[in-house]
Amino acid sequence: MVAPLFVSYEVNLGTLLRTCDATGACLAVSHSKAARAALAKGNTLRHRSCVHWVGGVPNWLRRQRAQGVRIVGVELADDAVRLADVEAAREKTIIVLGHEHHGIPDDVWDLLDDVIEIPMIGAGSSLNVAVAGSLVLYKLAGLV
Repeated sequence: MVAPLFVSYEVNLGTLLRTCDATGACLAVSHSKAARAALAKGNTLRHRSCVHWVGGVPNWLRRQRAQGVRIVGVELADDAVRLADVEAAREKTIIVLGHEHHGIPDDVWDLLDDVIEIPMIGAGSSLNVAVAGSLVLYKLAGLV
Protein backbone atom coordinates (compact mmCIF):
# COMPACT_ATOMS: atom_id res chain seq x y z
CA MET A 1 0.00 0.00 0.00
CA VAL A 2 1.22 3.49 -0.80
CA ALA A 3 -0.20 6.39 1.12
CA PRO A 4 -0.78 9.92 1.29
CA LEU A 5 -0.29 12.85 -1.02
CA PHE A 6 -0.88 16.61 -0.85
CA VAL A 7 0.36 16.93 2.73
CA SER A 8 3.29 19.17 3.57
CA TYR A 9 3.34 20.22 7.22
CA GLU A 10 6.23 18.43 8.98
CA VAL A 11 4.25 17.13 11.95
CA ASN A 12 1.64 15.62 9.65
CA LEU A 13 4.27 14.09 7.38
CA GLY A 14 6.15 12.69 10.35
CA THR A 15 3.00 11.14 11.79
CA LEU A 16 1.99 9.70 8.43
CA LEU A 17 5.46 8.29 7.88
CA ARG A 18 5.34 6.53 11.26
CA THR A 19 1.89 5.14 10.44
CA CYS A 20 3.13 3.94 7.06
CA ASP A 21 6.00 2.21 8.79
CA ALA A 22 3.66 0.60 11.34
CA THR A 23 1.30 -0.69 8.65
CA GLY A 24 3.90 -1.77 6.10
CA ALA A 25 3.04 1.00 3.67
CA CYS A 26 5.12 3.57 1.81
CA LEU A 27 4.61 7.32 1.87
CA ALA A 28 4.27 9.16 -1.43
CA VAL A 29 5.02 12.87 -1.23
CA SER A 30 4.98 15.59 -3.83
CA HIS A 31 8.58 16.28 -4.82
CA SER A 32 9.34 19.78 -3.60
CA LYS A 33 11.93 21.53 -1.49
CA ALA A 34 9.29 22.37 1.13
CA ALA A 35 8.10 18.75 1.37
CA ARG A 36 11.68 17.47 1.68
CA ALA A 37 12.41 19.96 4.46
CA ALA A 38 9.15 19.16 6.26
CA LEU A 39 9.76 15.41 6.10
CA ALA A 40 13.38 15.79 7.19
CA LYS A 41 12.21 17.74 10.23
CA GLY A 42 9.17 15.57 11.00
CA ASN A 43 10.75 12.14 10.48
CA THR A 44 11.49 10.63 13.89
CA LEU A 45 12.07 7.07 12.69
CA ARG A 46 15.54 5.75 13.43
CA HIS A 47 15.75 3.64 10.30
CA ARG A 48 15.38 4.28 6.59
CA SER A 49 11.75 4.71 5.57
CA CYS A 50 9.91 3.91 2.38
CA VAL A 51 9.25 7.27 0.72
CA HIS A 52 8.37 7.83 -2.94
CA TRP A 53 9.07 11.33 -4.19
CA VAL A 54 6.42 12.11 -6.78
CA GLY A 55 6.60 14.81 -9.42
CA GLY A 56 3.35 15.75 -11.13
CA VAL A 57 0.94 13.95 -8.81
CA PRO A 58 -2.02 13.62 -11.22
CA ASN A 59 0.21 12.12 -13.93
CA TRP A 60 1.81 9.76 -11.40
CA LEU A 61 -1.63 8.65 -10.25
CA ARG A 62 -2.68 8.04 -13.89
CA ARG A 63 0.38 5.84 -14.43
CA GLN A 64 -0.33 3.91 -11.24
CA ARG A 65 -3.97 3.41 -12.21
CA ALA A 66 -2.93 2.17 -15.67
CA GLN A 67 -0.89 -0.50 -13.86
CA GLY A 68 -3.98 -1.69 -12.00
CA VAL A 69 -3.42 0.11 -8.71
CA ARG A 70 -6.59 1.01 -6.81
CA ILE A 71 -6.82 4.68 -5.83
CA VAL A 72 -9.01 5.80 -2.95
CA GLY A 73 -9.57 9.28 -1.63
CA VAL A 74 -10.40 10.28 1.93
CA GLU A 75 -13.02 12.99 1.85
CA LEU A 76 -16.56 13.82 2.89
CA ALA A 77 -18.61 13.18 -0.24
CA ASP A 78 -22.12 12.04 -1.15
CA ASP A 79 -20.97 8.72 -2.63
CA ALA A 80 -18.31 7.99 0.00
CA VAL A 81 -18.14 4.69 1.90
CA ARG A 82 -18.06 4.97 5.68
CA LEU A 83 -14.74 3.92 7.16
CA ALA A 84 -16.48 1.29 9.31
CA ASP A 85 -17.79 -0.40 6.12
CA VAL A 86 -14.40 -0.55 4.36
CA GLU A 87 -12.69 -3.92 4.02
CA ALA A 88 -8.95 -4.50 4.07
CA ALA A 89 -7.24 -3.84 0.76
CA ARG A 90 -6.62 -6.97 -1.30
CA GLU A 91 -4.58 -5.22 -3.98
CA LYS A 92 -2.02 -2.45 -4.17
CA THR A 93 -3.83 0.68 -3.07
CA ILE A 94 -2.98 4.36 -3.00
CA ILE A 95 -4.71 6.55 -0.44
CA VAL A 96 -5.09 10.18 -1.49
CA LEU A 97 -5.42 12.68 1.31
CA GLY A 98 -6.38 16.23 0.52
CA HIS A 99 -5.34 19.46 2.11
CA GLU A 100 -7.09 19.96 5.46
CA HIS A 101 -8.86 23.12 4.24
CA HIS A 102 -9.14 22.63 0.46
CA GLY A 103 -9.61 18.86 0.21
CA ILE A 104 -8.53 16.70 -2.71
CA PRO A 105 -7.63 18.79 -5.77
CA ASP A 106 -10.17 18.84 -8.61
CA ASP A 107 -7.73 17.34 -11.12
CA VAL A 108 -7.46 14.17 -9.01
CA TRP A 109 -11.15 13.40 -8.35
CA ASP A 110 -11.68 11.58 -11.68
CA LEU A 111 -8.76 9.26 -10.85
CA LEU A 112 -10.33 7.93 -7.65
CA ASP A 113 -11.82 4.44 -7.69
CA ASP A 114 -13.49 4.93 -4.31
CA VAL A 115 -13.94 7.59 -1.66
CA ILE A 116 -13.82 6.83 2.05
CA GLU A 117 -15.29 9.14 4.67
CA ILE A 118 -14.76 9.26 8.38
CA PRO A 119 -18.09 10.21 9.95
CA MET A 120 -18.03 13.19 12.29
CA ILE A 121 -20.38 13.52 15.26
CA GLY A 122 -18.94 16.63 16.92
CA ALA A 123 -18.87 20.23 15.76
CA GLY A 124 -15.75 19.84 13.60
CA SER A 125 -16.11 19.12 9.90
CA SER A 126 -12.89 17.12 9.53
CA LEU A 127 -10.05 15.45 11.38
CA ASN A 128 -6.42 16.45 11.19
CA VAL A 129 -5.04 14.98 7.95
CA ALA A 130 -2.49 12.80 9.75
CA VAL A 131 -5.16 11.36 12.04
CA ALA A 132 -7.54 10.69 9.14
CA GLY A 133 -4.78 9.13 7.05
CA SER A 134 -3.67 6.95 9.95
CA LEU A 135 -7.18 5.64 10.57
CA VAL A 136 -7.67 4.75 6.91
CA LEU A 137 -4.21 3.17 6.63
CA TYR A 138 -4.86 0.89 9.59
CA LYS A 139 -8.30 -0.07 8.23
CA LEU A 140 -7.03 -0.85 4.70
CA ALA A 141 -4.06 -2.76 6.13
CA GLY A 142 -6.55 -4.98 7.98
CA LEU A 143 -5.06 -4.13 11.37
CA VAL A 144 -8.31 -2.84 12.91
